[in-house]
Amino acid sequence: MSIRFYAPSAIALKSAPTGNPDARTVTASKPFTDALTLKQRVLPTIQQSTPGGLHLSGFQVYAVYMTRLTTAEKILRVAHRLFDRKGAEAVTMRRVADAVGITPMAIYRHFPTREALLKRLSDDSFNAVAHEWEARRAHSPDVLTRLTALVEPYLDYALAHPHLFDHAFSVRRDDARRYPEDFRAGLSPTFNVALDAVIEGMAQGVLKQDDPYDVTMAIWAQQHGLIALYRAERFSFDEAQFRAFYAQSLRRLIDGIKA
Repeated sequence: MSIRFYAPSAIALKSAPTGNPDARTVTASKPFTDALTLKQRVLPTIQQSTPGGLHLSGFQVYAVYMTRLTTAEKILRVAHRLFDRKGAEAVTMRRVADAVGITPMAIYRHFPTREALLKRLSDDSFNAVAHEWEARRAHSPDVLTRLTALVEPYLDYALAHPHLFDHAFSVRRDDARRYPEDFRAGLSPTFNVALDAVIEGMAQGVLKQDDPYDVTMAIWAQQHGLIALYRAERFSFDEAQFRAFYAQSLRRLIDGIKA
């Protein structure tokens, strides 16, 4: 049996040779730094969770590196989870600090105010949607197909993460971007992706020549309005029916701006 130690790490014990059909791998999440920790803390945990116990004969113990999150990353992860489950009211500096395991004052070294933390969560929401839109854009060379596909992740995000969606896209905020100045300045990552598709469509002669910023805003506003009405239960549709109506509505709008 060979043992290598790296700290912090997780360990795994794997039977050798690897071609053995009875081979199995079991892991322990607790970090270890020496043989004493391995013997007293890790192996008993593995033995208890392994049917029939664990026999070390023929086993190798090896280390697996674990990514260590920074304190700021831990704060964002906890805040995101609270926000996603219960909304902005659940995200207090004290509650987040307690969950991370730091003092309430220590969190202010990373986020000077609660508003700064909430803004970062909103920015992350924008970037998550924009990233998905970028991925969809890369999958189709046809600009109209690509433009139509962009609205799906927007609806997906609204239904899967309603609290985060509302804070990012719906509620009044002093730090929210304003149309037209902020959008014409390229400050909205989500708007920029849709705008690029509209500009490309006009350049190719597929869409009517018009102000691409106004056209993109009209598309976004129409889709956002439908989502708001659906979530306010102004439709009797189930989700599948609404998704079909939502997609067809965009196709109607695009038909109206085709060249």
